[in-house]
Amino acid sequence: MAYTAIDNPELYFQVKLYTGNGSTQTITYDNTDADLDADMIWLKARNHAYSHQLFDTVRGATKLLNPEAGEAEQTLSGITAFATDTFAIGSDAGTNASDKTYVAWCWKESATSGFDMVSYSGNETNRTISHSLSAVPHLMIIKNRESTFNWVVYHHKNTSAPQTDYLYLATDAATADFDGHFNDTAPTSSVFTVGTDTGVNKNSQGHMNYLWTEKQGFSKFGSYEGNGADDGTFVWTGFRPAFLIIKRSSSTEDWYLYDNKRDGYNVIDTALAPSLNNAEFDTGAEIDFLSNGFKNRGTNTASNTDGETYLYIAFAEAPFVNSNGVPCNAR
Repeated sequence: MAYTAIDNPELYFQVKLYTGNGSTQTITYDNTDADLDADMIWLKARNHAYSHQLFDTVRGATKLLNPEAGEAEQTLSGITAFATDTFAIGSDAGTNASDKTYVAWCWKESATSGFDMVSYSGNETNRTISHSLSAVPHLMIIKNRESTFNWVVYHHKNTSAPQTDYLYLATDAATADFDGHFNDTAPTSSVFTVGTDTGVNKNSQGHMNYLWTEKQGFSKFGSYEGNGADDGTFVWTGFRPAFLIIKRSSSTEDWYLYDNKRDGYNVIDTALAPSLNNAEFDTGAEIDFLSNGFKNRGTNTASNTDGETYLYIAFAEAPFVNSNGVPCNAR
C-alpha cells in the first residue's frame, strides 16, 4: 500500500495571500496546476482587526459565518463566486479593504481528502445524521446558522471519551463535558449524532457541520503534551504542514493558527487566533514546520507549557513520503 493517496495536497488545500483593493477582484491560487476548486474558504485580514470570514458552496457565495463569533449567518459581498483556480471577492472590508493584506485558507470537499460539509435542520431531539466521508470523522465543527450560538468542536483526541466533551471555537475555554452536543455518542463511518442542545440542533433552524477524517500524508488531528522547554515537543504528522491550529485543551487559552505562507520560513512565530478578530501577532510560541511534522521552539503557554495537553489540526503542504517512495524536504 502506498504511503499516501495524495501526492499533491494542493489539489485539496491551499493557502493564499493577497492585498485588498476596496472594489472587486478575482484571486488566483499560487498553484494553478492543481486546478483547486475550493468548496470552503476561510479568510482573515492580516493587518487589521476585521472578523474572520467563512464561506462555502453548500450555503452559497456571499453567505458569511464568523469563526470567532457566535453570530447568525449574514449576507454580504465577501466571496462572490467559487471557481477552478480562483475565487472572486466583493468590496466588503472583511475580505477586500484597500491596501489591507489578507490570508485565505481554501479546502475542496472530497472523500479522497476526507472533507465533507453537511447542512441540516434541527429538531431538538437526540438523532443521527448521515455524512459522506465513508470513514469515521475525527474532527467536526458545527454552527447554528440562524441564531447566536457558539461553534461547537468535536476532536477525536480531546479526551479518552471525546464524544462526551466539547470545545468552543469562538472562546478560549478549556474542554468541558456536556451530553447536549453529541448525546455522548461517537460518530461512525456513516452518521454523526447531535443532542438536544440548540447550538447544534435547534428546532426548525439550519445548521452546518464541517467534518474531516484523517488522511495519511494529508491531514492529522492529534494531541501532545508540552514540555516547557525551548527544545520543545516534536509532533509527528507524516507531512510538512501548510496549516496548523493548536489549542491548549486542559486549560484556558486561545486557539493559535499558523500557516506556511505568512512567515514563509522557520521559525514561525506569527499567528492568528480563530477565537479573536485581532490582526496577526508575534506569539513568542515559535514553531518549526518540518518534513514530517512540527516542533515547538518556545515556551509560550499557548503551545508548550510543561505537562499541559494540546490538541492540533494540521493539513499538508507535502507528504513526508509520496506514493513513489520519494521523501520531501524540510523548509
